Amino acid sequence: QVQLVESGGGLVQPGGSLRLSCAASGFTKDFYSIGWFRQAPGKEREGVSCFKGSDLTTYYADSVKGRFTISRDNAKNTVYLQMINLKPEDTAVYFCAAGPWGSECHPISYDYWGQGTQVTVFS
Repeated sequence: QVQLVESGGGLVQPGGSLRLSCAASGFTKDFYSIGWFRQAPGKEREGVSCFKGSDLTTYYADSVKGRFTISRDNAKNTVYLQMINLKPEDTAVYFCAAGPWGSECHPISYDYWGQGTQVTVFS
């Protein structure tokens, strides 16, 4: 059974930093796409950053480029999202998700989801 467990969310002031973690387990395939998504109140879920392909090509939403960094530790089956210079508009529930290898960073392409972790940037 595939499981994705996020952690690391919290409250932070603008300009602050957080690192989200996603511990993955239960995958029967060695390779899959994995990434981070977020959903703010009243808005659709959107792709934030994903590993897309076999060369670990990464995708970043324009709104987070230069501020967020996705990374992975294969030995720990964990994916991270380092977030710096956080802004109030980054406030959302952040989800880790996994899908077929090569998936675009769009929620519709992903099959497995974590429970989400809340990130709140308050001024």
